[in-house]
Amino acid sequence: MALRSTAGHRKGKGAAASSSAALVHVARAVAAFRAGRPVAISGSAGVLALAVETAPDRALKTLLAGRKPAVLVLTHARARTLKIRVYTPDVVALPLPRDAQMAKLRAIADPTKDLAEPMKGPFEPVRGRISENLALAVRLAKLSGLLPAVVAAQGASAPNNAARIRAKDIAAYDEESARTLSIVTRASVPLEGAEQAELVAFRSGVVGPEHYAVVINAPSAQKPVLTRLHSECFTGDLLGSLKCDCGAQLRGAIRTISKAGGGVLLYLAQEGRGIGLVNKLRAYRLQDQGFDTMEANERLGFEPDERLYAIAAKMLKLLGYRSVRLLTNNPAKIGALKSRGIRVAERVAHAFPDNPHNRHYLQAKARAGHLL
Repeated sequence: MALRSTAGHRKGKGAAASSSAALVHVARAVAAFRAGRPVAISGSAGVLALAVETAPDRALKTLLAGRKPAVLVLTHARARTLKIRVYTPDVVALPLPRDAQMAKLRAIADPTKDLAEPMKGPFEPVRGRISENLALAVRLAKLSGLLPAVVAAQGASAPNNAARIRAKDIAAYDEESARTLSIVTRASVPLEGAEQAELVAFRSGVVGPEHYAVVINAPSAQKPVLTRLHSECFTGDLLGSLKCDCGAQLRGAIRTISKAGGGVLLYLAQEGRGIGLVNKLRAYRLQDQGFDTMEANERLGFEPDERLYAIAAKMLKLLGYRSVRLLTNNPAKIGALKSRGIRVAERVAHAFPDNPHNRHYLQAKARAGHLL
């Protein structure tokens, strides 16, 4: 999900007294990428970057006209799909001709266009050392909710409309999000199947996205609390999509926690395994072509699962819980919480019957290690 800047919004009770500068700078850079404007990333080797998905041709033309050569930067996952040899860490850089056009670059970056435009390449990636800032520019595109692909030039002059950000601000984003997380507000919200429920809102500094906890029956912290980590799913949670099991898991977790006498459900802003709703819909198009959910994410240029759980561990600590009985089928969640100082006393199975629409999805999750 793209970051939402809420600068100027009055902080609620319990919010952090001051926002991390790194988070504010990232939010501004995200806004620039989504608006098609360039972002200048400073560091050991400065880079001027454009998001492939949103940048207009005039911005690309200006970048290509500069004295510094420009490159198309893709992730290793997308490179493997395009059969591009990988010589550099994290990302690959493809030199661009002076007459490159955004439509062609988008066709390279967007796998939903692969069938319509199958003739791509041959590609000759840069083999020598490239700036680490190129990988950070791609990371910024991910934070923007865009395709993970950028056009960039090292050492290029930044135009007046460029957003400026330090490389270390992008690199620090995940840790700063967890470090500055605070409770903004909380309120009683009776739920179907769990009338004694409280909804707690969290935010990192003054920039989004927000995360939420559903605390049912005010469980004691003296023993491991029954806990579910649930990543938001607009299609499954709200619309009742049959392509996944998310809606069943969400409502089932609330019922299970309530029947057990109490617990916590963390509702995390990590749509589509962390790639955002728009990219998840792109992944659905690829699934219609025969790829499973993990393969579709990789063809888009993402990792099979981009979710991070430092935020979840911090939410539990802010609520006063450091030991949990984790309602999950995903061993990765157990390891992630343990690495962040949360004791996982027990794994509680949490599975639901399949249907003709999500059967292949659940089979893909099982191949990825989910205990179904």
